[in-house]
Amino acid sequence: MRTPRSAVGALTGATALALALVATPTSAAAPGNAPDGVASHAAARTVDQQQAVVDYWTPERMKNATPRGQKVDPAKGKPVKAAAAEAVQVPVQPELGKVFFTLGGSNYVCSGTATDSANGDVVTTAGHCLNEGPGAYATNFAFVPAYDNDSRPYGTWTAETLLTPSAWANSGDYNHDVGFAVMNENASGQSLTDVVGSYPIGFDLGYNRTFEAYGYPAASPYDGQDLWQCSGTAGVDTRGTTDHRLPCSMTGGSSGGGWITDGTLNSVNSFGYRGETDVMYGPYFGSVEEDVYTTAASS
Repeated sequence: MRTPRSAVGALTGATALALALVATPTSAAAPGNAPDGVASHAAARTVDQQQAVVDYWTPERMKNATPRGQKVDPAKGKPVKAAAAEAVQVPVQPELGKVFFTLGGSNYVCSGTATDSANGDVVTTAGHCLNEGPGAYATNFAFVPAYDNDSRPYGTWTAETLLTPSAWANSGDYNHDVGFAVMNENASGQSLTDVVGSYPIGFDLGYNRTFEAYGYPAASPYDGQDLWQCSGTAGVDTRGTTDHRLPCSMTGGSSGGGWITDGTLNSVNSFGYRGETDVMYGPYFGSVEEDVYTTAASS
């Protein structure tokens, strides 16, 4: 846990493609100690800014947030037929939750995972849930662990810093569509993962792994109120990226949801190709992603 700063922290609501992929203004980019290849942006740093984010996310705004989605044109080739993988509803987990944010004046929703880190404050999600890729950074960024039909059992957590690979922030490179949010401590000085637990994260684990992919799909036929899971062995994208390819029926709102292999977080829901249904792509976690994570974990 970091030395606590002044913070509102996690407050309950009472107190305060399509794939998944949100208004207090943030400050300019965070002070320049991020290494090359890492894009870092300051979010809610002061008590007033944090409280404004918590107050902003009323139950109505959460319910009406648009599922952030990414459908892209393939660079080459035809879709490879694969066995369908229908998502199944599963019990909520405190390590998994919904991400809410504002981009371009509109409110959006994604998914995220509380991630093991030195500071205990990291949430992993998709890059397009933090930054337009390229373009503006999200404002009003919040994480709600174990969201369940409008319930916020662990409160609403606000972000201090948003980080993505420069390859995403500068050019929207889907090979690196991942983001890490460093969350503020709660009013008791607790770090996020001290309260909800976390998944360890792994890098350079190779391809053709078996994953459980989690998320809160909100586009039809889903409603964003429950946690869903796809399971299967992922292949490799042959149509334009270095991503994993997993048959999965989840839709918008699931972006950023964690892919777990042998108990380790190793990718996130990223995008789908136009003309191909029920397939999810997730970035390969290599050295680029590790550099961004290491910066976030030591913030």
